[in-house]
Amino acid sequence: MFDLKNSNAQQDAMQAFFFGYQAFTAKADEMLERRGLSRVHQRIVFFIARYPQVSVKELLALLGVSKQALNMPLRQLSEMDLVRSVASATDKRKRLLCLTEDGEHLEASLRREQVKLLQRAFDQAGEAAVDGWLAVNRALGENRPA
Repeated sequence: MFDLKNSNAQQDAMQAFFFGYQAFTAKADEMLERRGLSRVHQRIVFFIARYPQVSVKELLALLGVSKQALNMPLRQLSEMDLVRSVASATDKRKRLLCLTEDGEHLEASLRREQVKLLQRAFDQAGEAAVDGWLAVNRALGENRPA
């Protein structure tokens, strides 16, 4: 059992997480910056790609952000013709989000770069480590603030 009561263990775990996250986001950040976008935009297109026809309300819950926090970046993505909002066939008041063809290309290129990095790390770490990494990240996600 990894004991985080020890200050060195705390610092080691946090440093590994920070450096891992930095490596994971570096290439995507460069690609986003060239388009005038940020990580929040990437999270939006990622979840719209993952859940096509997601409602704005559902997207808010997935991202764990307020409507106010989502409004500006979602509008920017729409203005850049990366995301489209359509009325639901069953309830015209409900707006469903989908990626445009350009949005699909952007999301796929961002994901491709990050998957390459993950695959290299997973190959290096081995299956047991990957299972542990997935378990840790799922536990972190389950304990995220509401």
